[in-house]
Amino acid sequence: MVTITALWAPILLSAVVVFVVSAMVWMVMPHHKNDFAAADDEDGLMDAVRDGTGGPGMYMFPHAPDSEMNSEAYRERLKAGPVGILRVRDPESVLDMKPAMAKSVVLYLVVGVFVAYLASVALDPGASYLSVFQVTGTAAFMAYGFIGYQEAIWFGLPGSVAFKHSIDGLAYALLTAGIFGWLWPA
Repeated sequence: MVTITALWAPILLSAVVVFVVSAMVWMVMPHHKNDFAAADDEDGLMDAVRDGTGGPGMYMFPHAPDSEMNSEAYRERLKAGPVGILRVRDPESVLDMKPAMAKSVVLYLVVGVFVAYLASVALDPGASYLSVFQVTGTAAFMAYGFIGYQEAIWFGLPGSVAFKHSIDGLAYALLTAGIFGWLWPA
């Protein structure tokens, strides 16, 4: 059995590589450029959000407490629309992206640890590159490739955006698998 401590090199390297590639995906690649649309009246929308919310958070509209979810009044508000979820961010989190970038690295490290754990119990030292690639690639894709579908199913993320996240996740998984296969202990 391979210990997780023997896998720190691929854990760390895969986290760094996935971070760099994900940054390139969002800054250089064109496929996410139209994921967000501008509002017809952006200033009016911003004024309404500023006046109608308590600041950063997630807001559902129309909203009703659980006790009123089946009421006729709530159903009429739903039918009248619009229906949505609004995420309001702290402007500082957009102006200073360093905390989000650090959290991304931590996420990629956590994924690497779980990928390493699964591989360490499934594979022996000296396992073939292909065996390591298959196990770690599958585990990494499960972490990176399905990230958008829950949002698409329940919270209105367009399916096309969730699919693009899957394509990105496939690239991250393949990179992770390649690094683990390359650095797997003999």
